[in-house]
Amino acid sequence: MSKADVFRALHHHRVPGDPLVLPGPWDAASARVFVEAGFPALATPSAGVAASLGYADGQTPADEMFAAVARIVRAVDVPVSADVEDGYGLAPKELVERLLETGAVGCNLEDSEDGVLKDPRAHADRLAEVRAAAGDRLFVNARVDTFACGVADPGRAIERAALYVAAGADCVYPIGAPYEVLPLLRAGIQGPVNVGALTDEGPSPAELGARGATRITFGPGLQRRAARALREIAAQLT
Repeated sequence: MSKADVFRALHHHRVPGDPLVLPGPWDAASARVFVEAGFPALATPSAGVAASLGYADGQTPADEMFAAVARIVRAVDVPVSADVEDGYGLAPKELVERLLETGAVGCNLEDSEDGVLKDPRAHADRLAEVRAAAGDRLFVNARVDTFACGVADPGRAIERAALYVAAGADCVYPIGAPYEVLPLLRAGIQGPVNVGALTDEGPSPAELGARGATRITFGPGLQRRAARALREIAAQLT
């Protein structure tokens, strides 16, 4: 069984309250820490990787992002999925090739750009092209950015999710969805649902799983928490 198959299998047959928890490493060292802690797979956060490379979120050059992902993948023996934002303008075939070259088994793809939602049908067509180029070699997590872009109606997120699942997405990620609407989203979305968790407050992963989350990711939260801890150490040294 390939790492991609292993990663895909981790998303299925999960019981409520037991979601797949995917920490987000920002470099090889943090990836090893998470694997040593026992996590079966990882999912890189684009903002966390950007910070580790000295860039603002969304400003990392594609070459540097792919190189960072490759270093993380080489450092561990578990499956790693990569957040590659909106795909950096690459054609689907080239995007898939570059992801596979890093050794990643999956990817996040956003459906907004600069805070503006993309046309959902055009984005679904792009996801279908990615799926066709990747076959089963990549697990595609399609981000749904309606809530992040100020659209509070859960129905809009469910509509987009349906298009993306039909296009071949393995999972959808309604980023920024209020926790209270998760049961509604779960009821309206076919297949796995990714939910972002806060690292300092809010429902636990188990609670989010009970509300409908199939898998939990943390965005840049873990990297930012580590940075805060390092600042505290630095302050003590000075």
